[in-house]
Amino acid sequence: MPSVGIMNRVFSKVRNLDAYPKVNEDFYSRTLSGGVITLASSFAMLFLIFSEFGLYLQTVTDTKLVVDTSRGEHLKINFDITFPAVSCTLLSLDAIDISGEQHLDIKHSVMKNRIDSDGHIIQVKFDKIGKPNIGKLKQKHGGDVQDNETYCGSCFGAEQSESECCNTCDEVREAYRRRGWGLMNPDLIDQCKREGFVQRIKAEQGEGCNVYGSIIINKVAGNFHFVKSFHLANMHLPHVHDAHSFEDDSYNISHRINKLAFGDYYPGKVNPLDGVRWYQGTPNGIYQYFLKVVPTVYTPLSGRVIKSNQFSVTEHYKAPQVKHRGLPGVFFFYDLSPIKVTFTERHASFLHFLTNLCAIVGGIFTVAGIVDSFIYHGHKAMKKKREIGKLG
Repeated sequence: MPSVGIMNRVFSKVRNLDAYPKVNEDFYSRTLSGGVITLASSFAMLFLIFSEFGLYLQTVTDTKLVVDTSRGEHLKINFDITFPAVSCTLLSLDAIDISGEQHLDIKHSVMKNRIDSDGHIIQVKFDKIGKPNIGKLKQKHGGDVQDNETYCGSCFGAEQSESECCNTCDEVREAYRRRGWGLMNPDLIDQCKREGFVQRIKAEQGEGCNVYGSIIINKVAGNFHFVKSFHLANMHLPHVHDAHSFEDDSYNISHRINKLAFGDYYPGKVNPLDGVRWYQGTPNGIYQYFLKVVPTVYTPLSGRVIKSNQFSVTEHYKAPQVKHRGLPGVFFFYDLSPIKVTFTERHASFLHFLTNLCAIVGGIFTVAGIVDSFIYHGHKAMKKKREIGKLG
């Protein structure tokens, strides 16, 4: 049939395209070196195949830089800092940003542990503040509290409105801080005297403080700082005398940063200030950390997307100056980068895995063939020269 002849001609042309011509086994010559090379190349091939398969099972993290277009978000700052020479009562945490928002003497979500000179936690709780049941209570007008009368303590001139009350020593101190005033003598403040504030300060002489927790602030540039919670304008407290001075020049800001992180942890995150220590040589200084915060988004293969931040840091110590005395403390100034880093976990491509397998098999097979050919022909040439006596 004509169709059969046409098919035979087509098959003949395709057969001529065979790039792998078959050699009759009668013409094969097997050698010892060829067997050794075959075994070695097989082991190498299996090793590389298993290695490639292991890499295929691992996750790959892609990194990309994009412009940060997020708005209205907040920053969460986690911290754990130890001040070996500042008592907890005298330590205050403030946060201020460029929008004008201020948070003074932050107490919510912040914990303090009293520590001794060896760094061990003192298992003694602070007396609760704000219980107006010790001694006689004085109203704003100066009279005693009568039965069934709601107590409203005086802020001693720091009130911002006539209806404002300061019922505890902390509230008086907060009112003074808002005014920018120094609390000259706590023992003259009815609330502080009633709560034994001066006696508590004296009892904590020589102690340190470990402060830890977190604060949530606006996602704008600003600073947060640990400073003395009040100052006395170079005056000593009564009943303390030379045993303990609250002058600014006696403020020791030595500190150890156990942890400082912007946002939650994600795999591979490094916080450059973790474990940093600094010991003050000159009393009453200002230690400043300048942080560049980079928004970071980590997208794992499974689970929730982690929105966090990385940061870089530079440090500067400002020694005390007689004419221009700043508030001693440890300051963290942070600024936000307009660029956001995104990390995305993914599996390697299966096609890429197959391509690498083909490259391994083909490459080892080709190289082994070249080595075998070189050894075989070299041995054959030497044997021929030996037969004609040219090798001596």
